[in-house]
Amino acid sequence: LGSKLVGQMVDAGVIRTVADIYALDKDTLVALERVGEKSADNLLGAIDASRRTTLPRFLYALGIPQIGETTAGQLATHFGDLEPIVDAGEEALQEVPDIGPIVAHNVVEFFAQAHNREVIDALIAAGIEWPKVERVAADAPLKGKTFVLTGTLSGMSRTEARERLIALGAKVASSVSGKTDFVVAGADPGSKLDKAERLGVQVIDEDALTKLL
Repeated sequence: LGSKLVGQMVDAGVIRTVADIYALDKDTLVALERVGEKSADNLLGAIDASRRTTLPRFLYALGIPQIGETTAGQLATHFGDLEPIVDAGEEALQEVPDIGPIVAHNVVEFFAQAHNREVIDALIAAGIEWPKVERVAADAPLKGKTFVLTGTLSGMSRTEARERLIALGAKVASSVSGKTDFVVAGADPGSKLDKAERLGVQVIDEDALTKLL
């Protein structure tokens, strides 16, 4: 969904919240400006496919302040499912790696708002689902290791790689630092590779990553 089309649907009163997207039908879409039957079919297919997601992606998409993809993955693997996260207090949330008082407070405040809970309930009622996440074991093979991904991977998306690394206990950071253990360099890597080489951080390719996973 492009921002212009979403804006058009909001202006037309077709959707009020993100959950309303899953109630759209073909007749409603083709009635909108510049939406033909083929475009409507493609859009409905994409919407239907998006019902099947993962818990980290769902958490990230909620737009909780300061919850990026990495932190969403950490929450998912620590708690295993959505309900324990919703019910968690600030102290329990701070047991998750890299979550401090401010982020914990943001999470609690987000789920305390009735509107947010209503939208989540509506999304689940619309068929949004995800597989249960295996909680990270104390002896997880990559526990305590920090990875940074750069470039394009051929065998999986970077999102999938991130989720699989986190499931094995790793932290996936967005930038390279002296605390980084591994930089995974795919095709056409960016400046992160240069920084890793300057700092002496170990660089591995996709084949080496696959073996770790």
